[in-house]
Amino acid sequence: MTRIVLVHGIAQEVKGPETLLADWYPALCDGLALAADTHVARDEVSMAFYGDLFRTAGHRGLGAPELDASDVQDGLERELLLRWWEFASEQETGVAGPAAPARLRTPYLVQRALDALSHSSFFAGLSERMMMSSARQVRRYFTEREVRTGVHDRIARRVTRETEVIIAHSLGTVAAYETLHALHDCPDLTLVTLGSPLAVRNLVFERLMPRPVKGRARWPAPVKRWTNIADAGDVVALAKELAPSFGDRVRDLRVHNGAKAHDVRPYLTAHETGQAIADALRSGAK
Repeated sequence: MTRIVLVHGIAQEVKGPETLLADWYPALCDGLALAADTHVARDEVSMAFYGDLFRTAGHRGLGAPELDASDVQDGLERELLLRWWEFASEQETGVAGPAAPARLRTPYLVQRALDALSHSSFFAGLSERMMMSSARQVRRYFTEREVRTGVHDRIARRVTRETEVIIAHSLGTVAAYETLHALHDCPDLTLVTLGSPLAVRNLVFERLMPRPVKGRARWPAPVKRWTNIADAGDVVALAKELAPSFGDRVRDLRVHNGAKAHDVRPYLTAHETGQAIADALRSGAK
């Protein structure tokens, strides 16, 4: 019986559902135990995996194909990297900020952004190729119909009438939100979003399906409770609060994840996350 469905974010293309579940499940259990002395069995938790939809096809070279700044496409990929750069420079004195970005050619500007981000604590240890690949996955999700519908299908297949909670992280919050609008047979769900970019204007929010109207997004009908949790230093969750864009029924909470602000594991072990999940499970058991 699947009581909890987990939805991962970007950069998971070489993993699989069991690999990710082995990483998420202990942190989920820790959060539940620390916040509410509650436990959920592993067979009650399911991972909605879609990372393979972004996996690069085989090629003649070794490893993943090399990317450089010239491979970053104008539009969403470029703007996402620049927004990450701008936010990181505002948060950390050691990260040089952009100067007159509109006047610089894309490859040079993107290379400056990548150089600066590589010195930030958020992207420390992440290669330039991985940063570019992350931005590309976001762009592909929104612009390639077969990818977007494929992700939705993977999530929908994991949700059953016994499901009580959907916990989504990063880009997975976007995919879960959009999928929920089509799950008419699964009422009374609780949605917990972690490190969500859903309310990021001009990059994500306006691209959502169904389309927002007059600056407000539609509430997903199957959801009875929605808790959104963000770390103040999470570069992906550029807009920390969802309630102004999705309605006052969203409960926005802040946590502190330490050096790994966007990592799903400290999100899951946070007291606030554990309490939100425990409350949903208790409500469903009544």
